[in-house]
Amino acid sequence: MSLDAFDLKILSVLQDDASLSNAELAAQVGLSPSQCSRRRSGLEQASYIRAYRADLDAGKLGYGIEVFTRVSLSKHSDATADDFAHFLEGLDEVQQAHSVAGDADYLLHIRVRSLDELAELVHRRLLPHPHVLQVRSDIVLKTIKQNRGFRIRAGAPRKAAGRTKRKP
Repeated sequence: MSLDAFDLKILSVLQDDASLSNAELAAQVGLSPSQCSRRRSGLEQASYIRAYRADLDAGKLGYGIEVFTRVSLSKHSDATADDFAHFLEGLDEVQQAHSVAGDADYLLHIRVRSLDELAELVHRRLLPHPHVLQVRSDIVLKTIKQNRGFRIRAGAPRKAAGRTKRKP
């Protein structure tokens, strides 16, 4: 799918406020509601738009402790990686998990309600895992910058690399 200026504007506006009605979105991007709806559907089908979510305040919901945890595994194989990934899926405190290059194998973004809850997660769930060698955590004191979106502008990639769909 090729992206033109209207597609990029739709993505930019929705990124700021996904709750807009189709008519409101169309007015902001300068299209008719029917044209806007067709383009939006195309962007959804091409997976440029993956989901619509509410941006919840973790602190107000009681999840005031934010942690970045680096995990090193004791051995490395596809089976170990699959097992650990499956294990992480069951940890609700883990908001994001990334396989990384560097001094650790994984970087986890964790949200918990208290330091006791963090200690429970680390000492009773992460460290006892048979593949975990080391866990190192950094507790966020203050968030300096939090960007919730991408800078979308003309000159962005025109086609998604490697995302072509084959017809049956």
